[in-house]
Amino acid sequence: MADPVEPTDVRRSRLLRTLIGGVLRRYRLQQGRTLADVARMARVSMQYLSELERGRKEASSEVLAAICEALRIDLAEVLTEVAATLIADRARRVPVVHLDAVPARARTHGAGNAYCLAA
Repeated sequence: MADPVEPTDVRRSRLLRTLIGGVLRRYRLQQGRTLADVARMARVSMQYLSELERGRKEASSEVLAAICEALRIDLAEVLTEVAATLIADRARRVPVVHLDAVPARARTHGAGNAYCLAA
């Protein structure tokens, strides 16, 4: 059963493997290179590289290093871009205040049962 707070597709988009794959694909496409070309240079199968780019597989550090070398990019560039995306995602999220963290007197306003954060 999917988490009611966050749909499955939203959680998937924030997976590390999905973010890394997206960055790798973008670099490859910017260079105008094919999956076959990069896969051959990195010594991985074309299908495996495609699955990595789509976030369906997780690469070992050795495979990731080989792909970065084949793309002539530094692994640090890839990780920096992924980190920037994660930081931006975090900044866009609205913080959640759990009611059990709010003092009981601040939970209700007047005689009603409506929850609000009273000063």
